[in-house]
Amino acid sequence: MLTTKSGTFGGRILRLPDVKELVGLSRSAIYRRIAQGDFPQPISLGGHKAVGWHAASIEQWIASRPSARGGQQ
Repeated sequence: MLTTKSGTFGGRILRLPDVKELVGLSRSAIYRRIAQGDFPQPISLGGHKAVGWHAASIEQWIASRPSARGGQQ
C-alpha cells in the first residue's frame, strides 16, 4: 500500500507502475496528459530513461480531479 497512516506519501518518489495504479490511467494516457499540461511532469532519476514523480504532486493532481471532489468542478 502506498499511503501512510496520515494518508500522504511523504517525500517519496513514485515510479510509473505506482503512479498508474494510483491514478487509474495507462502509461500512454499519463504521457498524453503530460504533453497537454494536465499532469505533473516527471523528474529524471539519472540514466537515460529513469523517471519518477514527486508523490506530493500526484496527490495534488488526484485531489484536483472532479471525481475526488464529489463530481464538482
